[in-house]
Amino acid sequence: MTETADDLSAPLGQDKPRRKRRLRLPFTAMQLLAALLGLFLVTFAGFATFNKDPLGGEPMTRIAIREPKATDEKPAVSGQESKPEGKHETREAPKQAAPGEQKTVTMIDGSTGARHDVVIGADAADKGEAASAPPPVMAGIDPKLLEKSRYGMIPVVAGDLKPFNVYAADADRAKAAKMPVVAIVIGGLGVGAAKTTDAIMKLPPAVTLAFTPYGADPGKLAERARAQRHEIFLQIPMEPYDFPDNDPGPQTLLTSLSPDQNMDRLYWHLSRMQGYAGLANFMGARFIATEPAMQPIIREAAKRGLGFFDDGSSPRSIAPQAAASASMPFGKGDIAIDVVPTPTEIDRALNKLESTARERGVAVGTASALPVSIERVSAWTKTLGDRGILLVPLTTAMLKSKSS
Repeated sequence: MTETADDLSAPLGQDKPRRKRRLRLPFTAMQLLAALLGLFLVTFAGFATFNKDPLGGEPMTRIAIREPKATDEKPAVSGQESKPEGKHETREAPKQAAPGEQKTVTMIDGSTGARHDVVIGADAADKGEAASAPPPVMAGIDPKLLEKSRYGMIPVVAGDLKPFNVYAADADRAKAAKMPVVAIVIGGLGVGAAKTTDAIMKLPPAVTLAFTPYGADPGKLAERARAQRHEIFLQIPMEPYDFPDNDPGPQTLLTSLSPDQNMDRLYWHLSRMQGYAGLANFMGARFIATEPAMQPIIREAAKRGLGFFDDGSSPRSIAPQAAASASMPFGKGDIAIDVVPTPTEIDRALNKLESTARERGVAVGTASALPVSIERVSAWTKTLGDRGILLVPLTTAMLKSKSS
């Protein structure tokens, strides 16, 4: 009875154990994650701002080269042991250098997201040659117009002979001087054998083809193009404004490099094939607008008897003035035909190119080797002569521009 009374008189909840207080942080897990992410971004931005990298993040390979130790020993005669005098030394036999491995570099176009796989050092691997072996000389190339560099054969002037004149495609220049002319340059070839072959075989010979120095064997494709009477130009990868996010590829000419370094890279590109009448920029809006970087390249091209074609993508380009000072053949693209790669827009651009030719006497259009571009350009050129306009190779258009 007493226990029951005590229970009834006791305040409610007095006999219940007290709850332990939980430790609460002054921030949530999401706030902590956001703070850590912000700290990482600030650290990365500081590194990118204050770290000086003249190559702009361009991929590099470092190779350790060990200088062989000098030895006074004479080589052993076959079938006999060598007996060095004095102190006996144990020497390891030199290891034979392994042949170069096949490497594939993926180029990503920052504006379109397009990916292109470029095989580097693969030419020699399948042939059992050293990876550093220079590309073979193409058929139909005048040996007098070549000289040896450390990368292979590159163009040179021989007396009155210049590559620009020797490798220019045939054209009726007397007729071109009297009527409006149009030149078409299809660029980005060499990477992708299928699209390159389509451009070679489906486009008329008067269309000029511009090759990049990349691909497993760009020289073989360029050789095929010349066999089909196409004139060819070599595109030189140059630094764009958004490099390295938009990377033209290995051995790109950069404004951060010295003239000697860029010249060495230029020689590598020049050696990848032969038979081209001139050079053209491959991307390169920043480089082609930077006079200290661009001037030596133009002078070197002029010295080697080449022309230069500016695709017209950079409004700040100093190439026209540099080419004029070097007295070299020069051309500039007027209209990019397949910026919008649809049949309707390509036809509209071709009509504009035709109007430009009538107004100025000469016009140059540029395009890539997209199937729709090849199809529309091929159809357009078939009736161009009926409309009083002559389709000519780029070199003919360049000479007409210079004379006028």
